[in-house]
Amino acid sequence: MISPRFAPVVFGFVLSALMSFIVSGIATLRTAGLSETFLQLWLGAWLPSWLVAFPVVLVVAPLARRAVSRLVRA
Repeated sequence: MISPRFAPVVFGFVLSALMSFIVSGIATLRTAGLSETFLQLWLGAWLPSWLVAFPVVLVVAPLARRAVSRLVRA
């Protein structure tokens, strides 16, 4: 099991994986349509997207938390 102190990193890992998977799938579908190579194209787009999304989520998440805390009343 993973230590709770790594929860923010694990959360960022999972969130970035899911979001980049969904967004790259939509973008690939819009660009290529449901072709024979759709899955190959999708996975080819997803992996580089995830490699960018994961560190971005780690950097941006604390900023987003601060922005939300200022917008929401306690």
